[in-house]
Amino acid sequence: MKQNVKSIRPFIGSENFEESRNFYKDLGFEEVILDTKLSVFKKQEIAFYLQDAYVKDWIDNTMLFIEVENVEAFWQELLGLNLTEKYKSARLTPIRTMDWGKECFVHDPAGILWHFGEFFNK
Repeated sequence: MKQNVKSIRPFIGSENFEESRNFYKDLGFEEVILDTKLSVFKKQEIAFYLQDAYVKDWIDNTMLFIEVENVEAFWQELLGLNLTEKYKSARLTPIRTMDWGKECFVHDPAGILWHFGEFFNK
């Protein structure tokens, strides 16, 4: 195909839509409400749709990867947000180093797994 690809915006679900909306705003995403059960969350060139929809098997198997410039600095910012105190189901997993780079993990309140990583070589 000769068309330029401009973005990818996955759709993710939520068990408690309001709680998930607040969680992503706390993570620094800007919310644009599209409907009573659908919002798009944006940060720089990254965007995703959050739905007021919960299918356990779907949520339990959803993983997203966001590349960050400096995973150590990102991790320190994450810790400063107190997400696990504010959102009882949220979980943070510290940085691990792999042969390709480094990453840390965030489980949102519904259980969606986010990988935030930094590649050694692109």
